[in-house]
Amino acid sequence: MLLAEDDRAIRHALERALTLEGYDVTAVADGVEALAQAHKNPPDVLLLDVMMPGIDGLQVCRVLRAEGDRTPILMLTALVETADRIAGLDAGADDYVVKPFDVEEVFARLRALLRRTSPVGVGSGGAAGAAGAGDVSAKEPQVPERQIEAAGIRMDLQARRVWRGTRELELTRTEFELLELLVRNAGIVLDHSTIYDRIWGYDFGPGSKNLAVYVGYLRRKLDEPNAPQLIHTVRGVGYVLRED
Repeated sequence: MLLAEDDRAIRHALERALTLEGYDVTAVADGVEALAQAHKNPPDVLLLDVMMPGIDGLQVCRVLRAEGDRTPILMLTALVETADRIAGLDAGADDYVVKPFDVEEVFARLRALLRRTSPVGVGSGGAAGAAGAGDVSAKEPQVPERQIEAAGIRMDLQARRVWRGTRELELTRTEFELLELLVRNAGIVLDHSTIYDRIWGYDFGPGSKNLAVYVGYLRRKLDEPNAPQLIHTVRGVGYVLRED
């Protein structure tokens, strides 16, 4: 994995913790070095600090995505506003951790990202524990199909392409998998814990804003003028995909 963090103390602590956890870590201090290393030795996953001198983490993310690099990226950020987090997702990041963080949360998010890039994905049995996630799993087919549709949304699972009507949407990996879960369970209210378990493989607790941020960003891409909203909030429970 590639770790880019300009704060020496945080970088060394994370490098040590990740190495003890079993990761082969290359640690660099800025975005220029991060891009050079990513091009020289493509990693399985990137852990990027947002605020770095010169080329920051968002720019590194944008460059890699523009090059067609789909390596999973976890952002480290001290920025807590929703708009700042959305900027990271818009740059192509797959997930983020807000500083100060618990290293166990970093481990959990990295495991989830790597699990989602393994040959078996959400659409074919999903993350660990998915098979036992209540009645939701009963709606999934035993053999993964090419396309699924619901509420005017069409998803090509193999090509990882999505349309609302005739308009194609550009989604990040996490957005795609969240929408796939909602489409597969259209009309069913999915609670927060189920969604966290199925998408991240870990429930970050009632204080986490992670899911709300992803739902909000997905809505921005899905919603159209004079068209019904598709993702609905069921307060105190979770979310449901349906056409009203």
